[in-house]
This record gives sequence, structure tokens and C-alpha cells, in this order.
Amino acid sequence: MNERTIHRKATEDYRWDQVDLLPYKEDDRALFKAITRQTLFSGPGMNGELRYFEMAADGFSTLERHEHMHAVLILRGRGHCLVGDEVRAIETRDLVTVPPMTWHQFRATQGEPLGFLCMVNAERDKPQLPTADDLARLKADPKIAAFLESKPRG
Repeated sequence: MNERTIHRKATEDYRWDQVDLLPYKEDDRALFKAITRQTLFSGPGMNGELRYFEMAADGFSTLERHEHMHAVLILRGRGHCLVGDEVRAIETRDLVTVPPMTWHQFRATQGEPLGFLCMVNAERDKPQLPTADDLARLKADPKIAAFLESKPRG
């Protein structure tokens, strides 16, 4: 992205001029499904990065945690998110804060795409994946178990 670009016009369906549509992550382990990433703002003069993620119906992000926090604005669609020990229904214009070192995952569970803006630190640590023990602790809560099995309640 060109630092000197002061305007990038919106194009079709949640896309922007001069912004590459990229895979969510480079990983073959099937830890996520049907999700793309666009970096809207990033650069040496910024302390953060603003990205747009979109998942197809029934898509989901990786279940992970890390030292940096996220600020998320749901821009399109509806679904559910897990943040810590809470599963919440989310929809357009909702705000979600993901604190540091908190397990989190977003899912498009309503049969429609889910798109969101995500603001993070420019320099950030790599995500940590749950161990078998972490998953067992999370799944001990029936609501979280249902979420992780793509059957959210409520």
C-alpha cells in the first residue's frame, strides 16, 4: 500500500481500490474456514493496523490468543464470537473488545457472510493455539462446546 495514497475508493462488495484481497492466513491445518483479509491501513507512521476480515456463511477464524488486544467493529452480517468464557451473538455495528491473552474466535453462524474491521498493534506477537488441556477446559462449558462445534445457543 502506498503511504502517500490519501484516498482509496470503495469498489464492489466490501473491497477497496489498491487493497489486496489476501488469504486469512497461510496455514494448511484447517484451523479456520472460508475467510479473507484486507489490510486497509498500515505503515511506518502508524502504531496500529486496520484490517477487514470476511468469512463466508459457516466460515470461522482461528481459535487463538496472544499478548496484543483487538478492537473489532462488525461491518456486515451476523454470527457469534467467543471471547474468554463468553459466547455472544454479534451483528452489524456491534463492537467487540478482545483483551490480551484471551481465547477468541469469530463464526458466521447465521447462514450469511460475516465481515468485520479489526484494529491491532502494528507490531504484534504470534497467535498461540490451544493445547488439548486448554480445549478441554473451554469445552467444559456447554455453551462454549456448542459454539466450537458450530451450534451456538442464544
